[in-house]
Amino acid sequence: MAPSTQFEVAQPPNDAISALVFSPDSPSRLLVSSWDKNVYLYEVVEGADEANLVNSYEHRAPVLDVCFGANRDEAFTAGLDQQVKRIDLATGEQTVLSKHTEAVRCVVFSPEHSILISASWDNTLHIHNTTSPSQPHLTIQLPGKPHAMAASPSKVVVAMTARLVHIYDLPTIASALASGPDSASSIQPWQQRESSLKFLTRAVACMPNDAGYATSSIEGRVAVEWFEDTAESQARKYAFKCHRQAAPEEEGGGDIVYPVNALTFHPVYGTFASGGGDGTVALWDAEAKRRMRQYQKFLDSVAAVAFSQDGKYLAIGVCPGFETGMENYSGEGKTKVFLRELGETEAKGKGAK
Repeated sequence: MAPSTQFEVAQPPNDAISALVFSPDSPSRLLVSSWDKNVYLYEVVEGADEANLVNSYEHRAPVLDVCFGANRDEAFTAGLDQQVKRIDLATGEQTVLSKHTEAVRCVVFSPEHSILISASWDNTLHIHNTTSPSQPHLTIQLPGKPHAMAASPSKVVVAMTARLVHIYDLPTIASALASGPDSASSIQPWQQRESSLKFLTRAVACMPNDAGYATSSIEGRVAVEWFEDTAESQARKYAFKCHRQAAPEEEGGGDIVYPVNALTFHPVYGTFASGGGDGTVALWDAEAKRRMRQYQKFLDSVAAVAFSQDGKYLAIGVCPGFETGMENYSGEGKTKVFLRELGETEAKGKGAK
């Protein structure tokens, strides 16, 4: 079995990292979005412990999220310029798909339904049919400001302020899109839930087997829940503390609590990784309810994590966090992207075959 290795990506962003994502059909292709107003495309060199910068794509304002589209050459971005954009990664051409009235916080793409969903701080979702870009998008009103969003093969989970969580059914959304621009009102949440976490949701990730999702909060906790709305299924949900450090005795002891900034599920084994403001990344077995391992501490906060589609790589975005309330923030020179090539069973859970 090959041992795991970890290396730093050359030419990282110049400011805080907002998102990392691997291509669904090219496990060596990585996109990174940043507050420096750029999206970066890297190619991992197999067996060489390095990743090369292929290109960067400049935006008018900080980019808050990025995702791949239908193939390795299509990407979508969300940003502080209030725009949802499509990028042709081969040519660099950028196309505005829609414009919100406030910053766009998240974008997710459903390859199963060719749907792009953007979530904005104007309390709306925009639903785009990516196979017909000229078709008008649908707008869904939200009861709160969205802070995190993730898609499974059949569901979209939107976490908002006031502990609100809405789960939408993707086949229902696809049907509404096909019915035309007047069908937005037919899109209602499949489920409405109250978050199991008492504080603001920082990240959401969906299980690859379409069974449920995990959320994390600014207060060092992660919750794991299942979609199925039965008493038995709901009884399985749980939450736990993580990304905390013991405070020195001279400071009164207790725990120093850090935000859990990022979550990502392993596409093969269904285990998941969390990244926190304490500068650590941990691997968790959702079924066995246990921490499998915690990696060495990074010098700064872990802002984003992502597994490659084949489960071979774990990308980790590191940059100074906002935990100390610093006024003159600068991620320049401190922003780093690490790639960990996992050992064969490194992310394998207790019950995995």
